[in-house]
Amino acid sequence: MGETSMKGTRLGTLSLERDDHVQPAERRVVRYVCPEGHVSNVPYFVDADEIQREWTCRCGATAIADEIVPVPPKEVKPARTHWDMLMERRTRADLEELLEERLALLRASRGEEALPRSA
Repeated sequence: MGETSMKGTRLGTLSLERDDHVQPAERRVVRYVCPEGHVSNVPYFVDADEIQREWTCRCGATAIADEIVPVPPKEVKPARTHWDMLMERRTRADLEELLEERLALLRASRGEEALPRSA
């Protein structure tokens, strides 16, 4: 087993390529200031799609980047309920009529006679 291992190298942890000709990506530094007065400078890629407006400071407070314009919250539509969808298809009078028909069928199947409705 000793003959098969490569001695003196750390496989996968060290690049043997020289980095003289490698240019780092352009960066933009965003300045965050927390309520305690701490300043955090965070580098971002110049063409980053999204840059956070808030950053957690080392003291635990929320730091704000003044240069980042806050994104307005999206308008949230209320969830459509089953009742809302039903009212889109039928009127209340149609539903009352349908209810009376179904109750009449139910009473007829049970052998009950229709009772007079009270108010």
